[in-house]
Amino acid sequence: MARALGRVQVETAPAKLSQALSYAILPGGARIRPTILLSVAGACGDDCPAMSDAAAAALELIHCASLVHDDLPCFDDADTRRGKPTVHRAYSEPLAVLTGDSLIMLAFEILVRAGRAEDANLRAAQLVLSLSQRSGMPGGICAGQGWESEASIDLRAYHMSKTAALFIASTEMGAISAGHDPEPWRDLGALIGEAFQVADDLRDALLDEEALGKPVGQDDLHGRPNAVATLGVKGARAHLSDILAGAIASIPSCPGEADLAKMVRRQAQAIMPKLPERYQV
Repeated sequence: MARALGRVQVETAPAKLSQALSYAILPGGARIRPTILLSVAGACGDDCPAMSDAAAAALELIHCASLVHDDLPCFDDADTRRGKPTVHRAYSEPLAVLTGDSLIMLAFEILVRAGRAEDANLRAAQLVLSLSQRSGMPGGICAGQGWESEASIDLRAYHMSKTAALFIASTEMGAISAGHDPEPWRDLGALIGEAFQVADDLRDALLDEEALGKPVGQDDLHGRPNAVATLGVKGARAHLSDILAGAIASIPSCPGEADLAKMVRRQAQAIMPKLPERYQV
């Protein structure tokens, strides 16, 4: 990520915008999407590490851009993200918009450069296609935000685009980076994404702002559908366990299948919120 920023943080660039770019992506969160991407590439016998590294960086940049935009006053109007002020609170709303836009452009630049450097133009083109499809319309994260402006929400389409889209990108792009067909990997990404959405709903309902690192109760505040409201806390946890089991079962046959299953199990343990005492009866 630091190397990626080095391409745009030059002396002739606007200083405040350069600072805002670093602020938006460093030190970062769990980096789960690039972790999944690199794990899938490795499971497929990664034969082009420079390409998979570029894909992982591009994916994380798109994710960070989506968070910057998601926090803006026109959407969630959030004050904190990852335990610190959001970009628009720290640097101003105009710079936050430009930060998100710049990160998106940088993501695609990284993929194009990787294709040129590795003489792997076809893979780079496939990576650009996957990432753009999972970022825009009709089924990417832009569509997820768009659903929040509709009077009636298709819950599955909403969750698939808002949260699952970039997880689908992570498994597809991991396979593409290693020269494999991305289609068999779509279900794994979709299920992991669905699991993370349910886990996020649980964290929003169960944790306080200090533990969560961002404002709590956002689903209720903005009238958004969520698993806890539909299933209750215990029902949502049971649903999460079922989704994760399905994700492991969906892993396509590949040389690193066993190691990939272990990675999914580790992530499952990490995202399962601990029940407060009031629910442990």
